[in-house]
Amino acid sequence: MAPATNGRVIFNEVPEEPGKTLVYDESEKIDADTVSLDGGFLVKTLGLSVDPYMRGRMRNPEVKSYSSAYTLGQPITGFGVGVVVRSESSEVKVGDHVYGLLKYQQYDVYKSTEGLRILDNKYNLPWSYFVGVAGMPGQTAYMAWKEYSSAKAGEVAFVSGGAGPVGSFVIQLAKAQGLKVIASAGSEEKVEFMKSLGADVAFNYKTTNTLETLQANGPIDVFWDNVGGETLEAALTAANIHARFIECGMISGYNSPNPPPIRNLMQVVAKNISIFGFIVSRLFHKYLEAFYEEVPKLVSEGKLKYKEQVYDGLEQVGQAVLEVQQGKNYGKAVIRVAKE
Repeated sequence: MAPATNGRVIFNEVPEEPGKTLVYDESEKIDADTVSLDGGFLVKTLGLSVDPYMRGRMRNPEVKSYSSAYTLGQPITGFGVGVVVRSESSEVKVGDHVYGLLKYQQYDVYKSTEGLRILDNKYNLPWSYFVGVAGMPGQTAYMAWKEYSSAKAGEVAFVSGGAGPVGSFVIQLAKAQGLKVIASAGSEEKVEFMKSLGADVAFNYKTTNTLETLQANGPIDVFWDNVGGETLEAALTAANIHARFIECGMISGYNSPNPPPIRNLMQVVAKNISIFGFIVSRLFHKYLEAFYEEVPKLVSEGKLKYKEQVYDGLEQVGQAVLEVQQGKNYGKAVIRVAKE
């Protein structure tokens, strides 16, 4: 075939002005039939994930964090699914689907399967599901809930960001174990979605007082925190003695250089609260294989509900990232790069 455009999403500058941080670039060309593999394999990207943590990678490299900073002038990376279209590797064959950290571009050559998983899609799920409920967001909910919640039937759980891909999974995990679930999100549409998942109390934090709602329906035994800030403060005040707080994210402060402090941390002492922060990859050794055995099956059987919002084309990555940071997306944000 003749050389074709290999579209890419470039990290153009540390965020200052919307629309300039990530740019879609069509300057690179590729001939998928002749590009050198050097013993590796060529992957055609099918779907890519847009996740809140990506905001933290858009920084100066001198600022240290748990994840590496994006490199200026280079394609960004994130979780994605692709199909192998050529291979000189003994590890993969043409037609295999791989999941892992991919470059946000249409094609790329990989030297090995390090950091990638060959997917066994025995339940014939849409491939996009493997960057959502059957990928990192699903792993986050499944693994950290098992590891840290110590949940018992009859307890009360509070899930902030409950309409997102992680929070919506947590709601269902908690309900399956017999907990009463309180859940918050930022729109009436999201409130209805959380109710459909089984949340006993679902509310819009923009129009309803969070603390009053928690005090009326608590006290809280398990808090799954995707938000931080004022919501975390309210949860601390409304917590039960020996509550467990699972700190997954704090998106309320991701775009603020000086997020407000949490003013009532003494509640941790007064109520013997256990706080667990985590990075999901550090739990893989305990739960990854069980996750792939259980979760795709539950989804295929309709026992685990999931919603995604699909953006068509790499050109939409910048907009999708912005909407995720603003909480405007509805369901898991997925970039559809190509069909099979």
